[in-house]
Amino acid sequence: MRATLNIPDELIKEVQRLSGQKTKTQAIVTVMEDYVRRKKMENLLALRGKINIEYDWEQEEDAELKAAEERESYAAR
Repeated sequence: MRATLNIPDELIKEVQRLSGQKTKTQAIVTVMEDYVRRKKMENLLALRGKINIEYDWEQEEDAELKAAEERESYAAR
């Protein structure tokens, strides 16, 4: 997407320097992706203690192994 933006020259230069990107576009995209990633992490961390997930991985693994054994027994017939 093309866009016309008024970004202060010093700010974009610093973003390029800190991000290690050579072009303004690469620098802006890198910073925007980082911002989105950080916000998503903040949103997930905000859910801490609000969601109760009870997951018994051992029971799930046993069920998967049993299903695999059943599939193998059908295939052997």
